[in-house]
Amino acid sequence: MCRDSTQLPITENADDDLALVHASKGGDVAAFETLVKRYDRKLLRIAQNVMHNREDAEEAVQETFLKAYRHLGQFREDAKFSTWLIRIAMNQSLMMLRKLRSAREVSLDKDFQSEEGSLPIDVADWAPNPEQLHGAGELREILRNALKQLHPRLRVVFVLRDMEGFSLQQTAEALKVSVPAVKARSWRARKQLRERLSKYFRSNDAEEVAGMQSVSSGRDAGNPVAS
Repeated sequence: MCRDSTQLPITENADDDLALVHASKGGDVAAFETLVKRYDRKLLRIAQNVMHNREDAEEAVQETFLKAYRHLGQFREDAKFSTWLIRIAMNQSLMMLRKLRSAREVSLDKDFQSEEGSLPIDVADWAPNPEQLHGAGELREILRNALKQLHPRLRVVFVLRDMEGFSLQQTAEALKVSVPAVKARSWRARKQLRERLSKYFRSNDAEEVAGMQSVSSGRDAGNPVAS
């Protein structure tokens, strides 16, 4: 997967984003609407792949922009606006999952400190197989269901790293955790997906297909994994 295709637009828009943020802080509603149009599809795609429900994802994105607008004064300009916005969307999605599923609270601010020293930090990429992915609807459903079973804090790392193509540093900044924590969570997510996929595929195929989510989301923004 080519990660640069995701990173470049964010980099190119960074300075323009800041100018629009300044205008928005000054009461220019049209400037903020420009930011909404710039990132609404991206946030919706990410939220869908975290929540696996389009209506809930749309609500999460709407709330994300409302919170961002209300709290523009809290945005620290030493960070990218897009990173700040994605973090709000991730927290909003996780909060909605907690309410919808009556689960214990899941917060991005609670780090797995023990992960950093107890798990391998050298995580090999799983090669995607576009031909197999686009030729098997059943396979896509299996992958989607496997992703839904991941713990939300592991799922968000997998979505950002393997599906959106974020670098380790970008993911760490968006989730406000350390780079070693991102590596450890990525390792856990891939390991758990591989174990679940092994029930459906030969063991030597499970690793090969587990990275297909990145192709599905990263290269086909109009056809997210979530139904």
